[in-house]
Amino acid sequence: MQASRARLFKEYKEVQREKVADPDIQLVCDDTNIFKWTALIKGPSETPYEGGVFQLAFAVPEQYPLQPPQVRFLTKIFHPNVHFKTGEICLDILKTAWSPAWTLQSVCRAIIALMAHPEADSPLNCDSGNLLRSGDLRGYQSMARMYTKLAAMPKKG
Repeated sequence: MQASRARLFKEYKEVQREKVADPDIQLVCDDTNIFKWTALIKGPSETPYEGGVFQLAFAVPEQYPLQPPQVRFLTKIFHPNVHFKTGEICLDILKTAWSPAWTLQSVCRAIIALMAHPEADSPLNCDSGNLLRSGDLRGYQSMARMYTKLAAMPKKG
């Protein structure tokens, strides 16, 4: 547990230094628990998520970095690899392809990349996956854009 704490403190310091360097990711550690983090990530440009800001919740295990963090979307998102109700994310690096070389910041980067390049063959959101698999890119994009506007964009007025 000491090793994981030390690693998380190191990442915390790096995040403080990189705030300006990576404007797409804002990682915040819980004030009372180093094993709980949240992140705000910007939707990638030229995707239906562009202009949206999505909140992620990180639950970091005491065996970190030997085990991956549990990460889920708190903001509703229409994406084939994200469970619509729970926010669970289907991403290999959070499961079988995890490596201690990954950091919480690089996990955020990988999630942004997944947003830009959905994997319709392993859907957690079947409606979204089916639209993509059937070739209905327009249908998928309009649904994803609608949910981005409803859940991830600041309300005007």
